Amino acid sequence: MEIKVNNQIKKITSNGLTVQMLLDLERPNKQNGIALAINGVVVPKSNWNSHYIKEKDEILIISATQGG
Repeated sequence: MEIKVNNQIKKITSNGLTVQMLLDLERPNKQNGIALAINGVVVPKSNWNSHYIKEKDEILIISATQGG
C-alpha cells in the first residue's frame, strides 16, 4: 500500500493499518502534542485505534511547538 505522510511517499506492507499503528511506526516515542489529518480531515485522538488507513491516503502529522 502506498500512502503519503507529511508529503513523503511511504510504502507500507501491512494491510489493516490503523492511525495508531502508523504513529507507533513513525513516531514511537513522540505521540504527545500532535494532531493528525487524513485527506484534509482531522482524525480525533479518540478514533486513532479504529480509523484505518487506505491506499493513497494523504496524512498530515502536526506537532505542537512552544515559543514565541
